[in-house]
Amino acid sequence: MNLYSVEEISKKNDKSEQHIRTLLREGSLPGKKVGSTWVAFQNTLPKNEFKNSLVSDRKFTDNKKSEIVALSFFSGAMGLDIGIEKAGISVRLASEIDKRCRQTILANNPDIGLIGNISEYSVGDIREYAGLTDNQEIDVILGGPPCQAFSTAGNRHGFNDERGNVFLTFIERIIGLNPKFAVIENVRGLLSAPMLHRPHSERGTAFSPLSLDEQKGGALRYILSLLKEAGYGVSFNLYNSANFGSPQKRERVVMICSRDGKIVPFLEPTHSEKGEFGLLKWNTFKSVVKDLKTANHEYIAFPEKRLVYYRLLKSGENWKNLPVEKQKKALGASYYAGGGKTGFLRRLDWDEPSPTLVTHPAMPATDLAHPKEDRPLSVQEYKRVQEFPDDWIVCGTLIDKYKQIGNAVPVSLGYAIGKHVVKLLNGEGIKEYPEFNYSRYKNTSHLDFI
Repeated sequence: MNLYSVEEISKKNDKSEQHIRTLLREGSLPGKKVGSTWVAFQNTLPKNEFKNSLVSDRKFTDNKKSEIVALSFFSGAMGLDIGIEKAGISVRLASEIDKRCRQTILANNPDIGLIGNISEYSVGDIREYAGLTDNQEIDVILGGPPCQAFSTAGNRHGFNDERGNVFLTFIERIIGLNPKFAVIENVRGLLSAPMLHRPHSERGTAFSPLSLDEQKGGALRYILSLLKEAGYGVSFNLYNSANFGSPQKRERVVMICSRDGKIVPFLEPTHSEKGEFGLLKWNTFKSVVKDLKTANHEYIAFPEKRLVYYRLLKSGENWKNLPVEKQKKALGASYYAGGGKTGFLRRLDWDEPSPTLVTHPAMPATDLAHPKEDRPLSVQEYKRVQEFPDDWIVCGTLIDKYKQIGNAVPVSLGYAIGKHVVKLLNGEGIKEYPEFNYSRYKNTSHLDFI
């Protein structure tokens, strides 16, 4: 059988060597690894490359024994996992159903255990794929179940939604696997989502009052009751990732569950907006992209009808900085709609953290335009804002890449969570900041919820 080097295939097909290695790692191009070098069994690239490639489940194969045992669910492109591992925790298993994410996971972690929909795997199956014995302790389970069922931007059907039911399955697996700690990450909407959704057409004076499960916070109340019944103590808050070093104002609920029943302290912030509490000031967009080479960026283009207006805007400006007549023309019917509409024709500010990255940077109501150049943020800039390593391989089409990175947990927030778990496992003290504003919202913690 003929064997072909990455360099040979790269030259023959006019593709980068990194691209060829990606195809080999995710299985689209047949080959094998000899020592630290990849070789292929053919020198022609497969048609459609990623389109028809499937990634099968596999068991954990790394023989190195990590002191801390961690399992990851709803892993996505692994932003949370990168941060966790940066804190010294090695993730043995990932669970993900998205084909592109599965390719990304194995492209960067070829030895990790990988499974799909957790509803289809028993506690025993999960242990087997993670390479764990029946009585081996699990230190931490982490995951962010699909958030659309609770998002304030959606219909908020909670557990009536199939994705909400997967959330409940995740809670069941946590209880069954019985880790020392569990970390659950989700959107702000979880704090107010009902457990049961009653259509608005069936509300009002003509109908019976909303039950407790139909009221705001019903979903979270139910989750807390399940964890409490299993003996877990739960601490949670809404955290702005900028307070942990991320160059992005992204707010997420983080729940930390402790098997010993104790309520653990909040995460320790490392940054604050103006340097309050003796902490570092928030990182800015410029601080993370200033040394990024501008060549070979991947990005989707704005339509010309929007570029006409972007050419009139400077760093940190949006449609409101246009003359009124141009505002009306640029936004059309949306100009007369309610709301702040701050995502329309929005250029990032060099000297501020980025807004929350979305899964597509060129949608009219959630534009993420470069502060100076007439284009959306590139995939490479997305990676810097989410703090992925530059060499982290993200598989799939351009839109696939934006989606995976945009959906991820910022690495700095993951790192803060990882450090927190390590301190808890080691019995170390955690500094508390009673007056700290962890997010821009009030009454978002377990203390307020109770």
